[in-house]
Amino acid sequence: MNEVRLKVFITGASSGIGLALAEEYVKRGAVVGLVARRAESLGAFAARHPQSSISIYPADVRDADALADAARRFIAEHGAADIVIANAGMSRGVLTGHGDLDTFRAVMDTNYFGMVATFEPFVASMTAARRGTLVGIASVAGVRGLPGSGAYSASKAAAAKYLESLRVEMRPQGVSVVTIAPGYVRSEMTAHNPYPMPFLMDADRFAAKTADAIARGVRYATFPWQMRIAGMLLHALPRWLYDALFERAPRKPRAGE
Repeated sequence: MNEVRLKVFITGASSGIGLALAEEYVKRGAVVGLVARRAESLGAFAARHPQSSISIYPADVRDADALADAARRFIAEHGAADIVIANAGMSRGVLTGHGDLDTFRAVMDTNYFGMVATFEPFVASMTAARRGTLVGIASVAGVRGLPGSGAYSASKAAAAKYLESLRVEMRPQGVSVVTIAPGYVRSEMTAHNPYPMPFLMDADRFAAKTADAIARGVRYATFPWQMRIAGMLLHALPRWLYDALFERAPRKPRAGE
């Protein structure tokens, strides 16, 4: 009898959280489809795991047609996906009024519209089969608007609300939607943050906990767990107190700073 293997599609898989998730699912024996802009990184990953079933699709999640093509190829080769993880993301320091409009658009196109574009090609096959899980990587940074991170906070807040809407929408169709909200995870994205990062978690540990949470069928999870409490406290702060505490908080540098 043939072993049934999990089929997992992951965006932003060339580094950071996405790469760690790819490693975790390969370790668990899954068939994986990996999307990222850096083709050489995807190729190197596949070369490190010659005995695993890995399909790579070099693409930018801001290109919806390229994402749809990758999804079609994955489904044609492996069948309907069991898990689709919209992980691709970027973080850029921005300041309104300083010529950063293009940066705002790039961050929103990647972190929010890229998530929508990742899920779109898989919904029909999942609803037809009445099974499957769509997973979106949000962020604790979406709980409140952080100074200098207006693009990132807004994009992650939008992603979280989209995932919540989608979860309720897909439930009658038999499709699960999971929101994962990381705190600080060690990666290229956080490597140059010029401020303290409490409860910083290694990416491989984050990936293992995320895969476990998805397998359990949770709706929403925050890792590390301490950041769930921090997020709840941030959410509960009255606006006057939040403003007073954060108006002088360190911010992520803009490009070139």
